[in-house]
Amino acid sequence: MKKPEILAPAGDFFFLIYALEYGADAVYVGGEEFSLRAAAGNFSRAELKRAVEYVHGKQKKIYVACNVVPRNEEIDRLPEYAAFLQEAGVDAVIISDMGSFTVFRRYAPNVDIHISTQANVSNYETCMAWYHLGAKRVVLARELSLDETIQIRRRVLEDFE
Repeated sequence: MKKPEILAPAGDFFFLIYALEYGADAVYVGGEEFSLRAAAGNFSRAELKRAVEYVHGKQKKIYVACNVVPRNEEIDRLPEYAAFLQEAGVDAVIISDMGSFTVFRRYAPNVDIHISTQANVSNYETCMAWYHLGAKRVVLARELSLDETIQIRRRVLEDFE
């Protein structure tokens, strides 16, 4: 059985270090751009590069939340940011928007894409659709009960048998 990944939020560099020192396998952060992590400190581009180096030096992973639903003027800026994140070496991005998904597939093909809880995935068909499009992970909607989550997991696993 595969070991579960312990993933922790890191609002700033202090909490990033703290999370890793206390056992997290991976951290997720928000950049100053394209993130809904408004209450968090959020990382500048320079800080993101430094964070990637630090996290990878610990043989851990770093994911960047890019979970806004961008307007036209934002989506026009997203390809350059996607390319920057790939160049910086992030392990994955966390997105909630289909347009953002498409941009990352095109401009950052080496970065895994995780689907955010903000995408409100509430059924196994949506889970499988994201998977078939290329998502590596889907975080289900927060509103689901444990029983609903178990049902989705069961149906998704059946599709792989």
